[in-house]
Amino acid sequence: MISYEPLWSTMEKRGITKYQLIYHWGMSSNTLRRMGHGEPISSNTLNELCLILDCGVEDILRFHATEDESASVNQRKAEISNLRKKIRKK
Repeated sequence: MISYEPLWSTMEKRGITKYQLIYHWGMSSNTLRRMGHGEPISSNTLNELCLILDCGVEDILRFHATEDESASVNQRKAEISNLRKKIRKK
């Protein structure tokens, strides 16, 4: 799961508000709403934020897998492993 929690503290440290991002930098208010709700954004938006805030990606977002995400990925890895074993046996 992607969390934009670091963004808000980075903005505070840099003295940049949501208002400034929207009205001075032309960022979409919908983009900020999406980030506030943990929804995806484009890599172009991420790049733009890094440039505006003079920071790295880690200062804008954080990734941590939920239990459901981890379980789903582990299940898929097992399926792929089983398919590879079947192919090798042929």
